[in-house]
Amino acid sequence: MTHIRRRSPRSRVLAPSAALCVLAVAGCSTGGDRPSVAVPTPSSEAAGYCEELHRELPETVDDLERSDPSPESDLTAGWGDGAIVLRCGVPRPARMDDSQAKGVDADGVNWLLEQSDDDDSGPRFTTTYRKAYVEVTLGTEYAHDITPLSAFAAPVKKTVPDSL
Repeated sequence: MTHIRRRSPRSRVLAPSAALCVLAVAGCSTGGDRPSVAVPTPSSEAAGYCEELHRELPETVDDLERSDPSPESDLTAGWGDGAIVLRCGVPRPARMDDSQAKGVDADGVNWLLEQSDDDDSGPRFTTTYRKAYVEVTLGTEYAHDITPLSAFAAPVKKTVPDSL
């Protein structure tokens, strides 16, 4: 004989509430505040340089604390919850073939400048003449300011050799 247990009216109310609490906690535990960034897929040689670079990156850039994007990777880093994002091992930008492309020098490291046509995006810089391409995207607040690039000069020079 099968015994059927009847639920009390109280358990019918608490069970769905408990399930909602579990879902709410699970949703919060994913680190949803961290920006999501596409992780590059470099050659094994470039990945090695990128791993070394990752260990040398500063904890603060332009007074912004390090807050790496998701998913966690030695090929990405971030500061200020997405205000500054670094990706190492990105493909060579096609724009580097353009003789009219603009570049900047920040403490001995050359960077290709790419401005977005989107008003919601800041400038993107990619190292030139290195064995691995390092890309730094700055928030719109840096539209006319390359100061953060100086923080990356020493680590890039130390870990990513010149390709010349």
